[in-house]
Amino acid sequence: MRILVLHGPNLNLLGKREPEIYGTLSLDDINGALEALGAEFEAVLGFFQSNSEGALVDAIQQAPEKYDGILINPAAYTHTSVALRDALAAIGLPFVEVHLSNIHRREEFRHHSFLAPLALGQICGFGLDSYLLGLRALFNHIKN
Repeated sequence: MRILVLHGPNLNLLGKREPEIYGTLSLDDINGALEALGAEFEAVLGFFQSNSEGALVDAIQQAPEKYDGILINPAAYTHTSVALRDALAAIGLPFVEVHLSNIHRREEFRHHSFLAPLALGQICGFGLDSYLLGLRALFNHIKN
């Protein structure tokens, strides 16, 4: 099984950016933890981070050629990107939306997700565990 892990804008700054909200782990730390969990499932993970909406859309459109599902933290694009939503709808791969912080306990504009209605599920507020829980859920869905 192959899973694409997509990280949206500003996630390359994890560990430095607002640690009181996003924690102190770097993006490499998160990817390493995901890779270790993926190895337990005998899943191969591909990782991609971009601050560019177009680059993320391109990665989504290319995913069906190589991947069985997507784990995505769309970050700020959660609340603004119809383009990401449409790309995910177009390719039809199962995906789980994750967030480090609880977007529903934050500013009002962060409460809406364009992606959540299409996702298998949305996991937020658990830091690194949001990613790990999302990967487990996606793996189990694809396996079954």
